[in-house]
Amino acid sequence: MTSTLRLLAKRRFLPLFITQLLGAFNDNLFKFSMVILVTYGIYKDPAQDFQFNALASGIFILPFFLFSSLAGQLADNYDKARITRLVKTLEIVIAVIGGIGLWIQSIPIMLTALFLLGLQSTFFGPIKYAVLPQHLEKDEVLAGTGLVEAGTYIAILAGTILGGIIIDQNGNGVELAVIAVFFVALIGRAGAQFMPAAPPQKDVEKIDFNFIRSSIRLISATMHVRRLYLAIVAISFFWTIGSVLIVQFPPIVENVLTATPAVASLFLGVFSIGIAVGSVLINRLLKSQVSARYAPVSVIMMGVFVILLFFITQSWEGLPNGQLYTFSTFMMHDGAWALLGTLAGVSIFGGMFVVPLYAFLTTTVDISETARTIAANNVVNSGCMVLGALAALGLSLLGVTATEQLLLVAAMCVVAAWLGLQLHRACD
Repeated sequence: MTSTLRLLAKRRFLPLFITQLLGAFNDNLFKFSMVILVTYGIYKDPAQDFQFNALASGIFILPFFLFSSLAGQLADNYDKARITRLVKTLEIVIAVIGGIGLWIQSIPIMLTALFLLGLQSTFFGPIKYAVLPQHLEKDEVLAGTGLVEAGTYIAILAGTILGGIIIDQNGNGVELAVIAVFFVALIGRAGAQFMPAAPPQKDVEKIDFNFIRSSIRLISATMHVRRLYLAIVAISFFWTIGSVLIVQFPPIVENVLTATPAVASLFLGVFSIGIAVGSVLINRLLKSQVSARYAPVSVIMMGVFVILLFFITQSWEGLPNGQLYTFSTFMMHDGAWALLGTLAGVSIFGGMFVVPLYAFLTTTVDISETARTIAANNVVNSGCMVLGALAALGLSLLGVTATEQLLLVAAMCVVAAWLGLQLHRACD
């Protein structure tokens, strides 16, 4: 653990870590502020709440599917630190657009800003992993990957909690959210300035701006390596599970647990911190070795905790007549700690499953191709996540409740375990 944390004292890692952490924080601060404002302040119907959450998740993920191939090409052909600084400058502009949307409570403007935040994250996505083997030693890559993932989910925790605190169930606090989103974007840009240079590792190639053709070529050039193929498929299936699961959280909190936005923040926060814990824990278990040997049992345990979560929410006694549990009254509920502990179990084992798989992507290929490998993974991941969000939306329209969809998540964990086992066997 000490050797892992020492990376945070290195200039070759710390500015990247801070830039990624603040970017994830701002994405989730804006997204959750928007979701709370719409769910509690604009829409009042449970079905509309769920459908908006699914739509917002799909809109944020869509740029990853469309533009990851271009992002990977740019990151492999140009200095990754310079691209990062450009992307973080654009985030300031996007923060202004999103702030306007929150201020005037315009759903189209808020969703436009959410799409643009997804777009800038798309271009930073390949960089945050591809720069690791360029700046870190080989035996530091898994630790660096774990720290990036842990930092990301700690940022998600902080962003969701702050979003739920700033904006209440009456839609108050929008002004503070607007100011916070803007200033975090400014600080993130300042952090990017200190990233050391990460020049391309080969001659510059011609960029293919046809995102459909370049995506197909990118995936074809990557997926022929069996363990890369299995790692990408396993990661993508995991995030399909994650997209279905995360879409459920705000509607379950409001309509099943009958709780305020502060509890919704807590719900997402526990999930985020759990993945961060799992990210660090698996590095300790594997002793910095890139391996999938714990992947099958990790995701099976995740599925077990999802089933427990289903039974706890099914038996939950909500408040009548539109009343909501506050944070304090929720924590005094007899089932609160069991619910939070179960959610932590889901996320810890989820983090243990997915983090080593990302390390495969950066250690299997030559350093000159890591960004496009990550980009290929992002294309497949995002496509699967959009499908997951659409599936959740479709099931909702068919009358399947958010709680009932937890059983679908548990069943999908079995498939993910099989994929993890195939990857482990392929590596052996």
